[in-house]
Amino acid sequence: MSLMSYLRERRLTVAIVVVGLAAAISQGLMWWLSPQAPEHDFVGPPRSGYTLHHFTMWSYGVDGLPSFSMTSPQLDRHDEDDTLYIIKPNFVIPSKQPGVVPDWDGNSLYGWVDKSGTLIKLQGPVYMHRPAYTTATGVPTPVTTLNTSEATLWPKENRMETAEPAHVVQGERTMSGIGMRANLNENHLELLDASHITFPPRAPKPSPARPAPARPAPAAAGAGQAR
Repeated sequence: MSLMSYLRERRLTVAIVVVGLAAAISQGLMWWLSPQAPEHDFVGPPRSGYTLHHFTMWSYGVDGLPSFSMTSPQLDRHDEDDTLYIIKPNFVIPSKQPGVVPDWDGNSLYGWVDKSGTLIKLQGPVYMHRPAYTTATGVPTPVTTLNTSEATLWPKENRMETAEPAHVVQGERTMSGIGMRANLNENHLELLDASHITFPPRAPKPSPARPAPARPAPAAAGAGQAR
């Protein structure tokens, strides 16, 4: 039997073999001609997300001074951007004048901290509080509280702002408005819209005491007066 006759009789088998060889050759050429995968410089397993329960966190600036501290029942770290999502945070923002001006403390329903720890976003009912104190020049400053629905803080600069309605109480003085910027170092507060401020009535100044009218002096006894 000739080779051509053999191939004609086994046409299907030969076709399958030819197709298989062609596929193998094509795959080999693709592997040989394709560029090599880049080598990764990272050594060790990649960082993964994690969850912490009942934690306390301290953040420090490049100067080594505390920037803020935070406690919470739960923290979730996200791999994509290294940000932190926090449930019911309680936070403290240290004063830039320790020993003179007290720290700010507060809480909110949710919190978010960026990768660098320089930006904090608070959501839900946000409450902030600072105790009363006396300035270095002897001026008393009453207790200050702040209530809003969300706020953005830059703790290393002691700045904050909100675009939502805010209500501030300082002693007997109240301030409210929509949108607010505040410098927590300088006690500077700016209400952006629909502002309303209430000041307590000033105590009346005591009127100066009037001198009593002079009484006439009794007449002196003259010479030759009868006794």
